[in-house]
Amino acid sequence: MLTTMEKLLSVAYREKFAVGAFNIANSEFVRAVIQTAERENSPAILQIHPNEINLMGDDFAAYCVQAAHRASVPIVIHLDHGRNVDDVVRAIRNGFTSVMIDGSHLPYEENVELTKEVVKIAQAQHTSVEGELGTIGNTGTSSEGGMEKILYTDPEQAKDFVERTNVDTLAIAIGTSHGLYPKSMKPKLQIDRLSQIYERVNIPLVLHGGSDNSDEDIRESTKYGVGKINLSSEMKRAFFIELRNALNNNPNGYEPDALFPSSTEAAMAIIVNKMHLFGSAGKANLYQVTQL
Repeated sequence: MLTTMEKLLSVAYREKFAVGAFNIANSEFVRAVIQTAERENSPAILQIHPNEINLMGDDFAAYCVQAAHRASVPIVIHLDHGRNVDDVVRAIRNGFTSVMIDGSHLPYEENVELTKEVVKIAQAQHTSVEGELGTIGNTGTSSEGGMEKILYTDPEQAKDFVERTNVDTLAIAIGTSHGLYPKSMKPKLQIDRLSQIYERVNIPLVLHGGSDNSDEDIRESTKYGVGKINLSSEMKRAFFIELRNALNNNPNGYEPDALFPSSTEAAMAIIVNKMHLFGSAGKANLYQVTQL
């Protein structure tokens, strides 16, 4: 069932669990996310970055919309890190039910104005909007980018940002980074900062850079308003490690139906783990979703 982010996360926020937003770049990942969500009776978010849209084309978005409509559990299709109004409009025209506008790299007032403009456009189309305040780190292993130095979200500024922009969800910076962490880098989320933001902001919060963080930190974050957790690198790592193994074990293999099934299963194993960690497994029955 295709639904909006606002509807999806209102339940997660109330019940204190998070829904996984899984970055997809081909049909195998779409299948992995939706089939796992159906098996685990979990809501899920198909998340597509502008780089992934450019790779696969607009027809891929149509495929995702159709797959979401056919799913037996609530599914959102979300634009990840939209860079400008053009990215957002393209996503809305392609049937996305949620968009992110990332103005976190801009001066604060410019971020506010850009986000307000996107909210006005998206709400007219009944599309949810995620904004971002503060900057996510970058481990150097993801095409999504990020900053070398994390700029942590200020709780009071978060309150002002939400009130002035009217966003549906807010991505915050509390210590995560895009990509996989090197062994020398041990992430630690600032839960105290998160709790201060939660006290001031009454909409679901979003945690970017969900890969390779401690289970304890992730579980704790859902107690303080985090309703959406982004995951890309861990899932893709599992998929492509298994694909390399399949190619090495079958050097003359070239048929997708011989090479991809085990890789898809490897990705699904990560997704299952994350759905249970985030607390969304078994929660699809909490939704009374009308098909869009």
